[in-house]
Amino acid sequence: MDTIFLKDLRIETIVGIWDWERAVPQTVSIDLEMAADVAAAAARDHIDATLDYKAVTKRIVAFVEASRFQLIETMAEGIAGIITGEFQVPWVRVTVHKPFAIRGSRDVGLVIERGER
Repeated sequence: MDTIFLKDLRIETIVGIWDWERAVPQTVSIDLEMAADVAAAAARDHIDATLDYKAVTKRIVAFVEASRFQLIETMAEGIAGIITGEFQVPWVRVTVHKPFAIRGSRDVGLVIERGER
């Protein structure tokens, strides 16, 4: 199985448990790795034969911008569900970065994997 990836997709959203976090949008960074068989796309050289990562990106941006999360765990699960459900991706790894969430740390976040490779 092949992997299509997207790194450092930056999106502004409301995320956090503290009052100030609920009032001020923050930028999160999302990395995606998605299982795909790209052999047909390589042979046909046409977008219809592969995972359209632009369509995935537009959908994830719309979802994250419109949502109001307390936890990045909830955000990551929602993203994984969209990718596996709406785009029929059998396996996805979602990394959500919440930069500067902890004083003294450049980045915190989590990585989840859903589905089977």
